[in-house]
Amino acid sequence: MGLKSFSIRALAIAGVSMGAMIAPVAAQDTRPSTPTDTTVAPDGTPDGGGQDIVVTARRRSETLLNVPIAVTAFSGEKLAKSGAVDLTDIQNVTPNTTLKDARGTNSTLAAFIRGVGQQDPVPGFEAGVGIYLDDVYLNRPQASVLDIYDVDRIEVLRGPQGTLYGRNTIGGAVKYVTKRLPDHFEVNLKGTYGSYNQLDGIVGVSSPVGDLFKIGLTGARLTRDGFGKNLTLGIDNYNKDIWAGRGTVEFQSPDRRLFARFTADYTDDKSNARNGHRLIPGLVSGAPVLSNVYDTQAGLNSPVSRVKGGGGSMTFSAELSDHFTLKSISAYRADKSRTPIDFDALPSADVDVPAIYINNQTSQEFQLAYKSDKLNGLIGYYYLGARARTGFDVLLYTTGGAVLPGLDAYTRGDVRTETHSVFGDFTYDFTPQISLSLGGRYTWDERKALIFKANYLGGPTQEFGGNPTIFGAPLTNFLGKANFKKFTPRASLSYKITPDHMIYASFSEGFKGGGFDPRGSGASAPISNPAAGRTYQDIYNYLLFKPETVKSYEIGWKGALMDHRLTFALDGFYADYTDVQIPGSVGAVVNGVQTFIGITTNAAKAHIKGVEFEGNAVLARGFAGGGSVINAAGTVGYIDPKYVSYIGPTGTDISNVRQFQNTPHWTASATLSGTVPMAEGASLSAGTTASYRSLTHQFETASPFLDQAAYTLIDANITYAFGHGRYSIGVYGKNLTNRQYKTSGYQYINSTLAGVPILNAAGGYTPTLGKEGIATAFYGNPRQVLGTFTAKF
Repeated sequence: MGLKSFSIRALAIAGVSMGAMIAPVAAQDTRPSTPTDTTVAPDGTPDGGGQDIVVTARRRSETLLNVPIAVTAFSGEKLAKSGAVDLTDIQNVTPNTTLKDARGTNSTLAAFIRGVGQQDPVPGFEAGVGIYLDDVYLNRPQASVLDIYDVDRIEVLRGPQGTLYGRNTIGGAVKYVTKRLPDHFEVNLKGTYGSYNQLDGIVGVSSPVGDLFKIGLTGARLTRDGFGKNLTLGIDNYNKDIWAGRGTVEFQSPDRRLFARFTADYTDDKSNARNGHRLIPGLVSGAPVLSNVYDTQAGLNSPVSRVKGGGGSMTFSAELSDHFTLKSISAYRADKSRTPIDFDALPSADVDVPAIYINNQTSQEFQLAYKSDKLNGLIGYYYLGARARTGFDVLLYTTGGAVLPGLDAYTRGDVRTETHSVFGDFTYDFTPQISLSLGGRYTWDERKALIFKANYLGGPTQEFGGNPTIFGAPLTNFLGKANFKKFTPRASLSYKITPDHMIYASFSEGFKGGGFDPRGSGASAPISNPAAGRTYQDIYNYLLFKPETVKSYEIGWKGALMDHRLTFALDGFYADYTDVQIPGSVGAVVNGVQTFIGITTNAAKAHIKGVEFEGNAVLARGFAGGGSVINAAGTVGYIDPKYVSYIGPTGTDISNVRQFQNTPHWTASATLSGTVPMAEGASLSAGTTASYRSLTHQFETASPFLDQAAYTLIDANITYAFGHGRYSIGVYGKNLTNRQYKTSGYQYINSTLAGVPILNAAGGYTPTLGKEGIATAFYGNPRQVLGTFTAKF
């Protein structure tokens, strides 16, 4: 991303932020205070000695039971005990949530909450789920599968967010919160070895520097052999080869009224390209289906797969008075991904896609928080300037029935986003039992796009080491700009029946901006005036897609029973989802030549309803020396999303044969865990979790190839801690039954509206892109057993 460029931008942002501070008045300590509540977290095991997890879902420190929002939280301790490796591991115990590696990648995130998300990681589309790293919104999904280290907690908020968060998000938000530095010198070590030669090492060092500053550095080396092999290239498939690091500097004034935090992180992922498993024999080559679903015969290895990403942020907080606190969050991030995507997963160059993604973003947020006995809240301003560039070849050999060796359908997209928002959210306590929250946000989005598509002969373009000849006129050579404005409100009324029971009702509206499809073909645009031919306005209208909106209604009940031995959160929701953006990609013949194009429309309207439950029960405690506890925890999510209209390519309503992608009707988990004291200063903890997901569709059209039937995963863990918590030894088993399950895939085979492939006269499949036929799947991790040692000095 260019260290020099990063440093200049970081210093510039620092200057703006520091100039905004009102000296010499300083800021509050933003570290959450620990409540004295004796509940346990609804994710299964006690955290912090049996206290409820503290979250900042409303930009102030509150326990989960006191937040009138559907939120799931995982403490760092809980994540460590479960053996969680990266952000995707938490989907199994979070209702109505999907977090997974995007198809064909190791570090690009595909996230869905309550039916809303983003499947394709191409520029031009906003994410339906916002990912935050220490209050910094990550604008692009590349490099967003965050590895879990140095983490304080992870919060998952379901439903539209925007009146309290920097960026408006329509489906929900995931907050990854790193640890604050301790007040003393500390060294943390963690080593892991396990199945497939997984070998991870994490080293963290932190220390006070004088009375006012603290500094911390953490480095991680994460490696693993592949779950399978690329039989064509002779390399591992699904391997891991990552270097990562994070540095932090914190400043705290003597009166604790001014706090500043500077962080920087960097990840270098050199893992091999992840290639899929063919589900059908090659239609031309006759290549057989491989027996191991993690093996592949993909032949594309240029460019060599590599993902580099990182950034820096600066947070300043000044307590201006007993009532007002000013906070500034400044950040710059950048990433670059080079990836070879082999759609057909065969040695031939038949729909081979060498691709590059380059992203950067600058963001600035100001918050002015107010607190008093009855009124609490904040007003804020948010700015985001971002650029997302992509270039990719689609190497083909066909045009209709003819053969054109070295045919390349090239696409380049450059999308720039500039957004300004003002937002506010306040809660007024009429009585100790009744509270009303009102919030709103006004967003100005500007989207600029440069889209170029052309066919070439002679192999890959210069961007990927070739020197081809252009074949015909460009299909798209477009430069456009669009603006989107929207006010989105939020309201919530909560009532504490007793100190341990709260019910609430809320309404919130989410907004996801529109844009231009960076894969669209201008040559496919309908002609509005045949006499004038295809005009710029025709292409503009064809490539443009409008914003989508969700209006969400929610009721909930959070409570504790039996002296907080039983805690639970129950909510029900209903959402009107309008102008749904439907991105897609198809094989098409344009100007007589087969090519690959994107088609994005606001074709649909949907209703989404569902129920979510999270609960934890302390089955026993205080036995075997007084420090023991046994917990049972469970989560259940049910969602019923239905398209009430879905206008197909012919202008007819096909909603009866369309499904919500990556949104199983049922998600559930059950966890049994416990801790028993052993010798002095030692304890033994163990747990097991079963997680269930019902039938999952990968796309809006049902697919017998790619849809995943219902499945259950079983995990287990055991940890021995000794030396008064300074050392631990753990063993973790994941997917113990070795269940094979599909997470994503590609399909380019002629099918009906219901998704059933059409057989041709010879009883075989007819490809819609390339000649070999594409039905390729990616799978979740197989059974793994890991051993971990940690030490703290």
